[in-house]
Parts: sequence; structure tokens; C-alpha cells
Amino acid sequence: MTTTRVDAAADADLAFLLGHSSHVLTTELTARLADLGITQRSYCVLSKAVPGDRTQIRLAELCQMDKTTMVVTVDELEKAGLVERQLSPTDRRARIIVVTDEGTRVVEEAERIVADVYRDVLSVLPEGEREIFVRSLARLVEERLCTPVPCERAPRRRM
Repeated sequence: MTTTRVDAAADADLAFLLGHSSHVLTTELTARLADLGITQRSYCVLSKAVPGDRTQIRLAELCQMDKTTMVVTVDELEKAGLVERQLSPTDRRARIIVVTDEGTRVVEEAERIVADVYRDVLSVLPEGEREIFVRSLARLVEERLCTPVPCERAPRRRM
């Protein structure tokens, strides 16, 4: 009996496939970014802070981090001389995270590394399928897989 494409998709362990690919990609990015002395989490904060007008709270939202993790990450980036906390001109309680010149250099190099890894990962797909794959994955994340459902024992996120 031959399995059709529809049957193969229905029989696939989607959670395993997405989880495994995420873990392997995250591990590779972690190893490659370590050469710059940053983590994937700190890269996320740095890259999202480049515009220069974002508070810690906004960056935490953009990077999907809790407040405590965000504070620790910004502390590490500040200690490394990659960012500075500055008072917000509109809210004296808020701090704007500003990327330093060294932080900008690190972000630019990290962006090249990430782009190289993504290009290499996608190279296993035929050229005509790459954009379709990324668009389809983005659609899943923007729509059906946008928000986790509430559950008593939520799984721990890796990042």
C-alpha cells in the first residue's frame, strides 16, 4: 500500500519535527555566536535594541523574555560594553537600551553569522521550496501556533 503525501503529513510527528529542528538550529547558532562572546538571547536583545528607542520592557516583549531574564541579559550586555541603559525622555521610570559602537559591530557580525547558518540550513531544500517553506512556517507562527494554550504544566521553552 502506498502512502500519499496527505497521509505522510498526517502521520508526521509535527511536535518532534519542529522541536528537534529548533533544538539543532539553536545549538548551532549558540556555538557560532559564542565566538563573538554572545548568546542567542543576547543577540536577540542587541538586534532589537539597534533602533535605540526601545525600553527593557518592550525588548522583553519582542524577544519573548520574562522581566527577570531580560534584566540579567541586559546586565551581561552592559558589563560587556555592548549596551548602555539611558533614562527615557518620556518616562523617568523607564530605561532605554542603547547599543554602543562595539555592540553595533557585534550585531553586524552576528547578523552575518545568523544569515550564513540560515542560508546553509535552507540549502538542503530545492531553491523553489525555500521561500515557500519559510512563508508557511511564518504563517503557522502568526496564526495557528501564535499563542500557547493555557495548561497546568507548560513545557519549558528553550532559548
